[in-house]
Amino acid sequence: MYGGRFGDRERFEAPVKVGERYRVRIESIGKGGDGIARIKGFVVFVPNTKVGEEVEIVINSVKRRFAFAEVIG
Repeated sequence: MYGGRFGDRERFEAPVKVGERYRVRIESIGKGGDGIARIKGFVVFVPNTKVGEEVEIVINSVKRRFAFAEVIG
């Protein structure tokens, strides 16, 4: 339930979960050199990728504002 209170921000759920697989397109490169994809607007960092690549990934770690994934297959 969303009431607009400050505390509700703490209950935000990312649209991805550890272990889920997705097919994504790398949109840009982050400061650390990892590729960046978005799933429902949520940022996912994918190492060892290049802009424009379409890759299958698995989510390894989910943080409040972003997730980390690796290429599979």
